[in-house]
Amino acid sequence: MVNTIASFQVINTSNHSKQLFWAGLGVAINVGILGLFKYAGLLARLGLSFLNLSAPLPGEPMAFLLTLPLPIGISFYTFQGISLVLDVLHQQEGQQKVFLGKMSPKDYFLNTLFFISFFPQLVAGPIVQAKDFYPQIKVKYFQAINWRIVFNYLVGGYFLKMVVADNLKDFTFWISFPYYQNLGTLTNLVLLFGYSMQIFADFAGYSLIAIGLGAAFGYTLPENFNFPYISRSIAEFWRRWHISLSSWLRNYLYIPLGGNRKGEFRTYLNLMIVMTLGGLWHGAAWSYAVWGIFHGVGLALERFMGIASKTQNEPEKTHPIGFLLNCLQVFAVFSFVSLGWLFFKLPNFKEALDFLRSLVNIGIGPRWTYVVPVFIFSLPVVLYHLPHFPKIKTPKQNFTPDVPESSWLQKLTLGIMLVLIILNSGNANEFIYFQF
Repeated sequence: MVNTIASFQVINTSNHSKQLFWAGLGVAINVGILGLFKYAGLLARLGLSFLNLSAPLPGEPMAFLLTLPLPIGISFYTFQGISLVLDVLHQQEGQQKVFLGKMSPKDYFLNTLFFISFFPQLVAGPIVQAKDFYPQIKVKYFQAINWRIVFNYLVGGYFLKMVVADNLKDFTFWISFPYYQNLGTLTNLVLLFGYSMQIFADFAGYSLIAIGLGAAFGYTLPENFNFPYISRSIAEFWRRWHISLSSWLRNYLYIPLGGNRKGEFRTYLNLMIVMTLGGLWHGAAWSYAVWGIFHGVGLALERFMGIASKTQNEPEKTHPIGFLLNCLQVFAVFSFVSLGWLFFKLPNFKEALDFLRSLVNIGIGPRWTYVVPVFIFSLPVVLYHLPHFPKIKTPKQNFTPDVPESSWLQKLTLGIMLVLIILNSGNANEFIYFQF
């Protein structure tokens, strides 16, 4: 309702000051709702610690804030609501093409309700921007559905989730405190590698399922992953990982803050602000903020050293030395990213640091009953990326292209994946990004 009223007023008000008022009000309420449900507990705990107060008794206002339940998917649909308000404002200001015309309050309310609550991507994305979704709201016809897209994306998504991620979780569980303390260096490194594979398979699997379901209803949703683990820089990684979030942060936060247009200092400051807030977006814990700062520092160092622009603009290397350099760059970025995932697996910052200390347990031999299965279930993710390396391609456009006629090898692969979904799925587990 908030997004409907705010954006409707922006469209139907000719006074620019009033448009800014309604847009600002809509964004403020969205941010306020997100802040209340997601960060009230964190701020309450911080206040209690700062004032050196004991935990509140049940029934007290502070206790209510500490136990406030987190609505599923709130981060995603509040971001979509903000995109609606700001896209409409930019449309009225002439900054982008018209995607939403005037309509009756009833029709506008129904269209907005449909946009916010479109169920395939409601819970965990991809984050859909209003300017991309509203033009698709129209009568759909069954015969117009591309069932090849639907089948390919659904099989790929369910395979990544049920066969890869759900099996890996039974082994990456041992990263939890205090179990990792009794494992050796090699075992813990392999388990951390497995968690990188798991979190990709889990989230990319959800995104593929959402895109496939959207296509089944005649709607094209944005691609969310583009082989992120072959990135040669952290900046490239963020153009390939969770593309809808990184695009949202760039369009609605980084650029409005000034981007890289206001000098080097402001550019680095904007990077740190955006990545810190992007980390906190994932969860109301300081470990997520540290994760965001970790990536922000990496991006800033890359920019200072000119690494990001160099890897983006230089041609593909086919010479053996160039190939080796590509491998080293990809290994370095993957190691950096995997180290960051530790804060997702161990949100308690002290436990994450303790895990890093456990990596020096070189005297403990490897647990092959953990190592071998992790490599086996990680293999599909490696094979998924491998054909695209070292041919580092420019990240895809935001939206899914038409899927060409499948070759016999693709059909065979899909058949094998379908059989494995039926015969070798792991124990069901919720998607990792449901908690965000």
